[in-house]
Amino acid sequence: MSRLAVAVISYNTRELLRACLAAARADGAAELVVVDNGSSDGSAAMVRERFPDATLVDDVGNVGYGAAANVAVARCAAEHVLVLNADTAVHAGALETLRRYLDAHPRVGMAGPLLLNPDGSPQPSAFPFPGTLGWLVENDPVAPLAGLLPPLRRRLLRFAPPAAPAAVPWVLGAALAIRRTAFDAVGGFDPAFFMYFEEVDLARRLATAGWETHLVPTARVTHVGGASTSQVRVGMLVQHFRSTNRFYRRHYRGPRLAAWLAIMRAKMAFRIARDAAALVARPAERPMRRERLAAWRTALRDGR
Repeated sequence: MSRLAVAVISYNTRELLRACLAAARADGAAELVVVDNGSSDGSAAMVRERFPDATLVDDVGNVGYGAAANVAVARCAAEHVLVLNADTAVHAGALETLRRYLDAHPRVGMAGPLLLNPDGSPQPSAFPFPGTLGWLVENDPVAPLAGLLPPLRRRLLRFAPPAAPAAVPWVLGAALAIRRTAFDAVGGFDPAFFMYFEEVDLARRLATAGWETHLVPTARVTHVGGASTSQVRVGMLVQHFRSTNRFYRRHYRGPRLAAWLAIMRAKMAFRIARDAAALVARPAERPMRRERLAAWRTALRDGR
């Protein structure tokens, strides 16, 4: 019988990390590994005190999510590893469900549980690949219009995720059950993606190598969302754009690449115009709008 380890990537989320590790321990994690990305809130000390059985790595600095996850997976001995954000909590039975699913489906390289908001409502957990028609339809501003058409709404992952386990293009990186042999075969996460798109790039490379990514909604994980990135929100806006740009340039060529880069720049230009107008129309929002404008302009400049 295989074993499933739990690896958690942490950055200044001490109390959420404590709850995450407690839930994973209660659900029978074969191993607990924590890689702390340079937290200053006492996260590492809390792990040492409250979870002495966990392997703690706190000397890597802030190397980014993908690089930290590579370190975490490398420290695990189990055949499968559930990589978690620190702002998650597995539900009872989730680890066993994911372990059994990977054992029963040998071509699945990565599987994601159904993510839930703290109030129990479902979060979007699976998505089309960026740079596809599905991606365009499932994202703003097209998605709200597409969702008004019942036949189309029933086909969109955003509105109608699979009720039973199914193959999907990629799953959100807040909780990823990874088969070690597949992960190692493609070289793990690409550390060039400091934040965002690291799981999208991994799923794409797994697919190219013949592996599948599945959503397993019978396993459930609560995800707070944005606990770390909200601490540096403006910088993360720029980082998201940079990672999007990197993904397109890595996986597409020719007219397709040019078209998606043009769409991305058009979205940035729209946001600049919107926030510039809001500076005049909404005086109370001026500090926030100025920060966002600086982020959009930096992102647009970096993408040229």
